[in-house]
Amino acid sequence: MQQTNIYTFCEGVYDVNHFINYSVNLLLKKSNFMKNILLPTDFSENSINAIQFAMHFFEGETCIFHILNSQKPSSYITADVLYGAPGTSVYEGVLNDNKKELEKMVQFCESISIGENFTFHPKLDFDSIVDAVNQAVAQNKIDLIVMGTNGATGAAEVIFGSNALQIIRNVDCPVLAVPQNYSFIKIETVLLSLNYQYDLAGKSLNVISEIVKKYSASLKILEIEEENVKLKDQRNHIEEIFKEIDFERFSIKNIPASIAINAFEQLIPVQLHVMVVESKSFLDRFIFGSDTSKISYGSRIPLLVLH
Repeated sequence: MQQTNIYTFCEGVYDVNHFINYSVNLLLKKSNFMKNILLPTDFSENSINAIQFAMHFFEGETCIFHILNSQKPSSYITADVLYGAPGTSVYEGVLNDNKKELEKMVQFCESISIGENFTFHPKLDFDSIVDAVNQAVAQNKIDLIVMGTNGATGAAEVIFGSNALQIIRNVDCPVLAVPQNYSFIKIETVLLSLNYQYDLAGKSLNVISEIVKKYSASLKILEIEEENVKLKDQRNHIEEIFKEIDFERFSIKNIPASIAINAFEQLIPVQLHVMVVESKSFLDRFIFGSDTSKISYGSRIPLLVLH
C-alpha cells in the first residue's frame, strides 16, 4: 500500500490547534474499526452471554453499545398497547418492567467493563424484532449487531434462534452470532468461507483485516465450489483485498457448504468464522442444508455474517 506523506494533509492548515485536533481524530479513526454496536436482548441467559462476548471482543476499543429490547405485543395485549392510552395499566406494566431490566443490564455491562472506554445506551421498542433492529441500525449508524444463537441442535430456527435468523436475513448490517454458552477465546484463527456467487469487488471486507490485525490472528480462506452453482471468477480480487495480510487458501469442490465448513472447523481450530452473504439462496442452503444432503450448519463458534 502506498504511503502518503503526512505533510500533504497539512497544506493550508496554519492553525496549530486545528492540526493537533485533526491528527488526534485521524488516529482515533484508524484505531477504532467499529464504534456503534447493537446488542439486541430479551434478557435471557443466551443474550446475556452474547453481550459478555461483545465486551471481551471489543476490549481496548472505544465503543458505544446500544442495548435494545424489542417487545412485540402479543395477541392478548395488542389492543391495549397499540390503541390504548400510554397510561393504561398493561402498557405501563410492560414498559416499566422492561425499563428496569434494561437498567439492570446497563449496570451489569458497566460492572464487567471497568477500565474500558465503553458507553451504554439502553433502548426499548414496541415493535417486531426486525423492524426494531432496522430502525436502530439506521438511527445510530450501527457498525455491527452482536446477538446470541441457540447452539447446534437441528432445525435452523433452533440452531440460530428465530430472531437471529430473521435479522441475518432481513437487516442490511453485519451480524456476529454467538452460540449458546460460548465463552470468549482469544481469536488466533479466522476462517473466511467464500463461494463466489456474487461480486466481491468493492465489498467492505476491511472488517476482516482489522480483526486479524487486532488479534494478530491467522486468516484461512476456504473457497467452496458447490455442484450446479454458477460462480464468478474473481479470486484475484481476494488477493488484492488482503494484500497486507498473510493468508492461506483452501479449495473444496462439489461438497455442500455446510458439510465443507463443519469438516474444516473440525480439522483446524478456528475461533471466528466469517461468511459473505448476498444471496438468500446461499444462506438457506448453508443453514438448512441442500435438498440432497439435508445437513445443516452446526458450528459451535461465533459466526460473522457480512452482507
